[in-house]
Amino acid sequence: MQITKHGHACLVLEDSGKKLVIDAGSYTDPLENLTDVVAVVATHVHDDHVLEAQLDRILAANPGIQIFTTPEAAKRLDRYDTVVVYHGDHYPIGPFTLEFFGDLHAVIHDSYPRFENRGVLVNDTLYYPGDSFVTPDRPVACLAVPTSGPWMKIAEVIDFINEVKPQKSFATHNALNSDKGNALANSRVKMTTEANGGEYLSIADGDSFSL
Repeated sequence: MQITKHGHACLVLEDSGKKLVIDAGSYTDPLENLTDVVAVVATHVHDDHVLEAQLDRILAANPGIQIFTTPEAAKRLDRYDTVVVYHGDHYPIGPFTLEFFGDLHAVIHDSYPRFENRGVLVNDTLYYPGDSFVTPDRPVACLAVPTSGPWMKIAEVIDFINEVKPQKSFATHNALNSDKGNALANSRVKMTTEANGGEYLSIADGDSFSL
């Protein structure tokens, strides 16, 4: 399985010539002419994770595909073919298996509502938590680690990696950091992953790697 990181929180996974798109939102450059997509995952309703303009581009090249998302996001996306997912749900789609974890977005502030959020484990290999630090119930080969956002601090990132103990990790959800901020956050992800015996992957926007 090949993983390509796009801007901010967007990942495109490819296996057997088919693609799965995760969290193509407002901080991601337009995904133009992306073919052979079998499904889209939107972990929650925020614009940096799901954007109608991105979905329209994807669907123009891949008509009829389903969007796996939360009930809140499905209401917003009522003109699309959505599949509402909950913690523990498991779906096969093309060469991919999708398993969903968690219920709520991480706390931003007590005055701000908590939206629904679903982390996703793909092919029992790659885990992406969306805007949460919900951990899956099994070992993870590769962990996509959020490293910027109004809902987090670096201590929580370190605790998350220590709990999951992935074989490999890379930083994502990082558009809100400056270059210096990303360098600092990435160094903590690297340090913590390696302290648990794993390997840190330095993945920039546009880079791909294989699992």
